[in-house]
Amino acid sequence: MTSAELLVEETTTRALVAPKSPRGRRRGAAIGRERSVLRGIGLVLLWAFVALNIVWMVWMVLQAFRDTRSILTDPWGMPTSLDPKNFVTAWTVGDFATATLNSVSTTLISSLLTVAIAAPAAYYLGRVENRLTGSLTMYFVLGLGIPAQVILIPLFVMLNEVYLTDSLVGLNLVYIGVSLPFTVFLLIAFFRSLPQELEEAAALDGTTAFGTFWRITLPLAKGGILTAFVLQVISHWNETLLALTLLQSTDKYTLPVALISFIQQQTYSGADWGGLFAGLCIVVLPMLAIYLWLGRRLTEGLTLGMGK
Repeated sequence: MTSAELLVEETTTRALVAPKSPRGRRRGAAIGRERSVLRGIGLVLLWAFVALNIVWMVWMVLQAFRDTRSILTDPWGMPTSLDPKNFVTAWTVGDFATATLNSVSTTLISSLLTVAIAAPAAYYLGRVENRLTGSLTMYFVLGLGIPAQVILIPLFVMLNEVYLTDSLVGLNLVYIGVSLPFTVFLLIAFFRSLPQELEEAAALDGTTAFGTFWRITLPLAKGGILTAFVLQVISHWNETLLALTLLQSTDKYTLPVALISFIQQQTYSGADWGGLFAGLCIVVLPMLAIYLWLGRRLTEGLTLGMGK
């Protein structure tokens, strides 16, 4: 090595190991303080938003036990008793009993079928890499960017041709088709995160591809399957636009549509605010209970899937 090369190497080494100047340290400390302040402001805003939603939720539940006059007189007042008459009114007058049955059946059937169809599709797309699977994966990704409002009229026309517009079967088919792109895209990440050594060992033992998927991959991916299922349950339970467009008969209404119909009835006959708040509780509280029950596992599943 020549003397010039040695000089260059020594200069580079000194530059790398040389301590930072006081100006550089002050600048780094200032950037660190600025990031800390921004993080603190973000945390304060986040917790303020959470507290606001909790207050709104508690207020909604409390108003469900009050009558219309007391609500209009003192909107922030407390109920004098826990009489469930408003819930009885919403359950009977608003026909929430039938709507609840429709929502439960539609939500469970469409969510189960969505995950059952998406899981093997995502497994194949996540394990087999060729031009066809790449194109299919991109096809599902493109489906994520199409809003339901764009396809609403074509969906109505297509279902009307096969007499499924005022049918829970047609609504289930629509929910499955609309939910497949996101579910497949989510599960692809989970299947790709699983080790392939176990599948290779099963193949060496003579296990078929379906046997490997059913006996080995699915048990390992139960966190991702549960996450996808819960997300679809929450989405289909709260979905309003498609159900409002495709359902016309009151005996086919799901809970969000029944709530809108109940609000319209109360608007024309004199608003029963206690009954309206009770109807809101019937729609909102089941999903809140599910999230409180499975929220941590849902968050862990999303973090695992998106991190791979």
